[in-house]
This record gives sequence, C-alpha cells and structure tokens, in this order.
Amino acid sequence: MRTRRGLCYPGLRQWEAQWRAVDEEEAGGARKRRRRLHRVGRRMAEEGAAAERPDLFDTLPDDLVVSILSKLSASAAAPSDLASVRITCKRLNGLGSSPLVLATASVKSLAVGVGNWTESAHRFLKQCADAGNLEACYMLGMIRFYCLESRGSGAALMARAAMGSHAAALYSLAVIQFNGSGGSKRDKDLGAGVALCARAAVLGHVDALRELGHCLQDGYGVRRNVAEGRRFLIQANARELAAVLNPSSPTTAAAAWQHHHRDGLASGCSLLSDFGYNVPAPEAHPANRFMVEWFASRGGAGESGPGEEALRFCSHGACGRAETRRHEFRRCSVCGVVNYCSRACQALHWKLAHKAECSPMERWLDAAGGAEMMN
Repeated sequence: MRTRRGLCYPGLRQWEAQWRAVDEEEAGGARKRRRRLHRVGRRMAEEGAAAERPDLFDTLPDDLVVSILSKLSASAAAPSDLASVRITCKRLNGLGSSPLVLATASVKSLAVGVGNWTESAHRFLKQCADAGNLEACYMLGMIRFYCLESRGSGAALMARAAMGSHAAALYSLAVIQFNGSGGSKRDKDLGAGVALCARAAVLGHVDALRELGHCLQDGYGVRRNVAEGRRFLIQANARELAAVLNPSSPTTAAAAWQHHHRDGLASGCSLLSDFGYNVPAPEAHPANRFMVEWFASRGGAGESGPGEEALRFCSHGACGRAETRRHEFRRCSVCGVVNYCSRACQALHWKLAHKAECSPMERWLDAAGGAEMMN
C-alpha cells in the first residue's frame, strides 16, 4: 500500500525487526539495572558486616598495650617517638599517660630542647617526675633550679632523684653544697658536699670520683689524705677510658684509641694525671645542654644593675651552670680569667682547651709594663 504522497507503508517484517530491537534494548537495560542493584546491595552488606565486626586493636587488653608502650618509651631515641604514638588515637593517648609508661621513659625521650620548651613540655616532665622517673626528676630539677630560678622546687626534685641513687643528681647536689648555690656564702656545707660526692663515686660517677680525689688531696671538707685522693683520681681516669673503649661501640673505641696515640704524649694526660685521661670529651647530659641553650638564648644569667658585675657561667662549655650570686664560682688560680663550678669541670676544661690558653697573671702585667715603657 502507498500513502497519498506515494510512499509505501513499512512491511510487517520491518515492524517486527523494530519491535524486537526495542525489546532487546529494554531487556538489556533491565539486566544492567539488576546487576547495579546487586552490586550496591552486596557493598552495603559488606559494610554492615564490617561495622558489626569489632576492631582487633580494641580486643587487646589494656595491660598488654601499656606493657608495649612501656617498652617503647624505654627505648625511645627522641621525644617525638612517644608523642607520635600517643596522638594516633584516643585510647593510645590515654594509656600513654599511664604512670607505668611515664616512669620508664628514656633520657632521650625526655630531652626537650629550648626551642620546644612550652608549658605542655614542662607539664610532661612533671608528670614523668610524679610517676617516679628519676631522669625526669633530675632534668626538671636542674631546669627549675638554674634556669627558672625556682631554687626550692628544683633542689627538692634533685633530692628525690638522689634518694633513688641517681648518680648525676647526687653530684649536682654536691656542687650546690660546695658553692652554697641558691643562698649566701655562709650556706656552704663542705662536709655535706663531700658526703654526696662519696655516694655518687660509689655509683661510678666519673666527675664525682675526680671531685672527691681533689678534696682528699687538698683537705677540702675532709681530712687530707693525698694517697687516697690519688687513688680516686686514677680510678676516675680509668673509668673515663673504659667508657669510650666500650666493646659495644667499636667505632667510638677506635676513634678514642687513635686520639690517645695521636695526642697522648703531647698532652701528658695519662692515667696518673690529675686532669683526666686523654680521650674525647663525653657527651653532655640533656639537662646540661638545655641550660647551655637557655642562657645562650637569653644572653646572660639573671639581671645586673648599673655598675654591677654580671653573673658568670662555668667556663666548661658543656656544663651550663650559672652563678646564683656574684663571685660564687672559683677562678683559675693561675690566670684568673676562667671560672669553674667544680674541680671536675676545671679538669675537663683544662685538658680540652684551657691548657693551651692559660698563662700567669704576672706575664700579662710584665707585658703591659713593657708596652708602657716603649710608649
């Protein structure tokens, strides 16, 4: 059949082909929709099952997590090691504040620098000290006594560490007693300083051994005994050498041995020397490093009025101690230029630098007189 315009109507076969194509398209779309709905349903089911399934970390008992955190804090090499774990989740932050974790924190995990010193860092050290961490008691005590000028609380914290047989705290309290730090010149207690030094020396503290040896040789705070003093000085030198020739650190041992063979004869610092064995200087304690940075960032120790002499520092650069009153530290008896908080610092600084710089005061006066005559 034809239309009025002369066109032919489509045949029956053409209509059937078009209907079949439409049916196949609708069937394909239905199959796609069914597959899509099946994937969405399966995903929702998996998410629901995962939400119902408990986290394996949550199933661990608190005692086990605290034990793991204690091992971590004891072996931490920087303060960030423990801090990065505590900020991971709420549970680790809470368990990381456990007294068992804070009491075992290592020295390196407590070594806060001056640039990072904030109220939160102060509070963290206080929490560790309250938990019974002797290193935290010693570090916070030194910082409060010398840097924050809180003499009473600082000395109390160091005394708490000393009662726990912390050798460095015992020696620091001895230095305070020898100098009368935090008080007047009449507050010096030489007998107490010698007793504290003796206790630290029993624990193997090298500086305490050397200080006690000089006290016995000079009769300073104790009855003079030159032979016993020499024995303590030799023991200090031997311990100083053994510390750097530790078999567990062959690299350091080799460097120390080469240093001894290269400079030993020139320096004259042997096991029989009063100024220590000829080995590299030991690494400073984090508390001493903090004090050095603290006073360097502030340009001095305390405030001095017009015409008044400023408070002096110990000339041994790694010590960091500052005077708590004027003329507290002893000057070098030869040149009178450098100052020391203790004989141990004097011995270390002598072999490291001052031996090459020290010259008698009379030589300066003679040189000044000759210059005036020439003019």
